[in-house]
Amino acid sequence: MAPRANWKGFLRLSLVTCPVALYPATSDTEKVSFNQINRKTGHRIKYAKVDADTGEEVANDDIMKGYKVDTDTYIEVTKDELDELALESTRTIEIDEFVPRADIDSRYVIRPYYLVPDGKVGHDAFAVIRETIRTMDKVAIGRVVLTNREHIIALEPLDKGLMGTLLRYPYEVRSETEYFEDIQDVKITKDMLDLARHIVEQKSGSFEPEQFEDRYEQALIDLINQKRNGLSTTAKAAPKTTGNVINLMDALKRSLASEKQAAPAAKVTEKAKGKKPKKAAAGQREMLLPISGGGKRAAKETAKETVKEAPKKAEKPVRSAARTKKAG
Repeated sequence: MAPRANWKGFLRLSLVTCPVALYPATSDTEKVSFNQINRKTGHRIKYAKVDADTGEEVANDDIMKGYKVDTDTYIEVTKDELDELALESTRTIEIDEFVPRADIDSRYVIRPYYLVPDGKVGHDAFAVIRETIRTMDKVAIGRVVLTNREHIIALEPLDKGLMGTLLRYPYEVRSETEYFEDIQDVKITKDMLDLARHIVEQKSGSFEPEQFEDRYEQALIDLINQKRNGLSTTAKAAPKTTGNVINLMDALKRSLASEKQAAPAAKVTEKAKGKKPKKAAAGQREMLLPISGGGKRAAKETAKETVKEAPKKAEKPVRSAARTKKAG
């Protein structure tokens, strides 16, 4: 099922306008998530909106926004008043300027979105704007209102569409000065820098996201599957730390030696595999499906599939009667 657009409106470059839709480029929905449950009953915990003084539950229609100015003193703001603040960017992304990509400090980057034509009309105008940005080899800067806030958005071509990256305002970015002022000024010898450079060269490569696996996510999946199948879980020992470096030069030399030994082994492994491993995300998605399956029927089918894949596991998950109701 295709994701819903977070925003729909118009993209405009001077007098060239086209209807567009903005979609999130990333998702956390495939990650394992937990609900809070009652330890005694296994039932999910619900949260109620209550009056801080009376303790009585408050209906949604009676809840409004308030800006705190003093203890128990708030300036009340209604939804209608907020709607009256509507800016042009509520419905239109107006391209204000073009800037070099390198000018955007990475600290200002929030999250990426995909911008596509909305509907069957406007594809020509969209293509004109996209290719103009591409030929300029720059990033288009505009503004858009999302979640009742106006954001700066940087637009750049991505295949047939546009990628829009939300940017922070200057007041949202902390200065590094107060954090870095206590860092000591030290002199590094040329020999140390040469050794460190050799280590970097040994570790150099291309960034391939599919090579990275979310190890904590996989550990969560394994834990849930073990518990579902009634298997006991054992705590792993905490990883050992090497402690403080006493002799920096010696540590650099030993690091370089270990990297040189590891490099040939890694090449042999790559040749033996022949092909690149599947993306970790895809494997995790397959594992996630049985965990988040809906209802008792799906849980039973999942348990059977898990048993087939791993015959050493318990045939049926052991669950207490109090927790047969699925949390979530």
